[in-house]
Amino acid sequence: MTESIAGYVPRVSVITVVFNGEQFIERTIQSVIGQSYPAIEYIVIDGSSKDGTLPIIQKYTDRIAYWVSEPDSGLYDAMNKGLAAATGDYVIFLNAGDTFFDNDTLSKVFSYWHPGVDILYGETLIVDDQGKVVGDRRLKAPESLTWKSFREGMLVCHQSIIIRRSITSPYNLRYRIAADFDWVLNALKKANCIVNTHTYIARFVDGGLNKQKIPIALKERFIIMAKNYGLLPTFFRHFIIGFRFLIYWWREKRF
Repeated sequence: MTESIAGYVPRVSVITVVFNGEQFIERTIQSVIGQSYPAIEYIVIDGSSKDGTLPIIQKYTDRIAYWVSEPDSGLYDAMNKGLAAATGDYVIFLNAGDTFFDNDTLSKVFSYWHPGVDILYGETLIVDDQGKVVGDRRLKAPESLTWKSFREGMLVCHQSIIIRRSITSPYNLRYRIAADFDWVLNALKKANCIVNTHTYIARFVDGGLNKQKIPIALKERFIIMAKNYGLLPTFFRHFIIGFRFLIYWWREKRF
């Protein structure tokens, strides 16, 4: 258990990026500040929202370690700002609308922690804009996770992986849609100890950038996979990925 390691409790930087998210931001904030886990650094990066987002953030400034509202160059630029501000031992991103699975999520996750752990990961529940459950994520978290696992796609949702901050790097702004895939993959390559918590970590809002701009997302992901796994293996692997996708879509009528 976390508390048994000489009384040390790892500090977790939870980073939320938002732009014009007044419909979603409060439930994300409440999910973070409602955690039973005792060592959270909460960071909120707002891209100079023009709606009612900022007043909602300002309601909770006494529970937010760092926040800023200023223009940025897009989602991943804002996420880099959050990373630069983070001081925790570990980092996790929960963007506007996303929430932890329940109020004890981080406590449950870190019951698996020991000093050598670089990455903790778990499952993701998909929800709609109102927070109602849609179902499990199409891609399931594997029992064991390595950087080679991502040859099958992004098997672990960005919001359900907690990474030691010292092995993270800035998001590559070359990628407009799939920089999260690249970011997690780079961290997996550096990790020595990766732990499956067998826990639902996040409730993720369906319909992110990857679904809004599918052709760009697929192209960027292919480039990243080819760089890491080779062009021909990636090309042939996509036939398998596509076949599995079609079966899932036919059975579930969603992706």
